[in-house]
Amino acid sequence: MAEFSHTFPAARGIQSGRPCYVAMCPLRLVPKIFIFDGQEVPPELRAQRVLNRTRIPDIVSYLVDNPSDYTLSGITASIDGQVSFEPSTDTGLGQNLGLLFISMDAKILINDGQHRREAIVQAIEQNPELGYDNIPVLFFIDDGLKRSQQMFADLNKHAVRPSDSISTLYDHRDALSELARNIVREVKVFSRLTEMERSSISNRSSKFFTLSAIKNASKALLMKGKNTPITEDEQELAIQFWNEVAENMMDWQLALEKKVATCDLREQYVHAHGVMLQAMGQLGADLICKPKSQWCEILQGLQKIDWARANSDWEGRAMHHGRISKARSSVVLSGNYIKQQLGVPLTPSEQEYEESFK
Repeated sequence: MAEFSHTFPAARGIQSGRPCYVAMCPLRLVPKIFIFDGQEVPPELRAQRVLNRTRIPDIVSYLVDNPSDYTLSGITASIDGQVSFEPSTDTGLGQNLGLLFISMDAKILINDGQHRREAIVQAIEQNPELGYDNIPVLFFIDDGLKRSQQMFADLNKHAVRPSDSISTLYDHRDALSELARNIVREVKVFSRLTEMERSSISNRSSKFFTLSAIKNASKALLMKGKNTPITEDEQELAIQFWNEVAENMMDWQLALEKKVATCDLREQYVHAHGVMLQAMGQLGADLICKPKSQWCEILQGLQKIDWARANSDWEGRAMHHGRISKARSSVVLSGNYIKQQLGVPLTPSEQEYEESFK
């Protein structure tokens, strides 16, 4: 072993016949120890993707804004150099617990976690106290470029991003997620008919809305040209708006009372889809600035709109070639149609969409 080495308390294990080690590393040592293979060389000669620097600021803000309440997943790295492990005991469980010695001459290349590494560097510059926290590291012995490339492919092959709905359900820092959860609790039709985990609804599901669609629609309702935090009064206003919308959507009430199957409504009507919910949020943004009695009266006109897919007016707006569209233009054009049916004037930007559509 080299005279000078990094020493980590570690646990030893075996994966696919190769030794591996798990250790806790102080964050302040991460930029000094771990190398990111980000040099300007062809992809086939690298073991990592190019660093996407647009991702870094969000991670940095997350760490700096939540120094006592963040969660950071581990780093996976390959050691190209001398390694030795000194177990705490010769027998029993202790033989896989001990000290990991890594030569200071060794290269420690990150296989997974390069964006976390860069974010840690920047976050410690802003808040040096973070440097005393730890991050778990899974060390492998480097078996060459081909093996490192395969490790990267394997580590990312089965990664699945959680659905927007379950992220909204579990995110207690995001104000819009909190708003969506409150609306679902307080609006009866939402509380009974919302899919809380998935962002799409299967044909056999008894649910009618998704939590992510309610979040997006409520964002359109309250955040139009607004960057300030959502107040309690605004939350209450959003709940009142969605309750009033639900009262005037007769098919929603039939679904709530189980007098019609939600799958039939999704198949035959446009109002059963997220694009229409967001369009109503867009409509509401221009209504809730009026007195409540006035916008409540306007929303009664929802009862007279023909929401059937068979209504050709929806083609090119909520639908394209008979299929529901989630495009931004579909949201705007659908909202425009609802406004026209309710006698609500279009904004200049909405009028531009309308002219292009015509």
